[in-house]
Amino acid sequence: MRAEGSTPDYRFSLANERTFLAWLRTAMALVGGGFAVDQFLPETGRPLRLALALTLLAGGAVCALRAISHWVRCERAMRRGEDLPMSRFPVALGLAVGVVALLMVIVAAFGWGG
Repeated sequence: MRAEGSTPDYRFSLANERTFLAWLRTAMALVGGGFAVDQFLPETGRPLRLALALTLLAGGAVCALRAISHWVRCERAMRRGEDLPMSRFPVALGLAVGVVALLMVIVAAFGWGG
């Protein structure tokens, strides 16, 4: 990557790195949430609990991988002097987390699947 284009202003590289780290924190929170669902909703039926936990765990994995991809694409664009790449992933992730959170509220409130 260093051989490509010119070195961008370090402030932009550091901002890109902070964004990358924020995505990793989000990924770790999703993974932690997946484990928490499995451990702290024992009254919920196993299939539903497993589905919610696996959804959160998979979301965490996708988020971490997407963070790497986005960091590389932004760094490359900055080095080439191009516009930063747009991403629909934040919207998709936000919607997915909202839906899963709503499902977990329903499960916790009404004890479905138990």
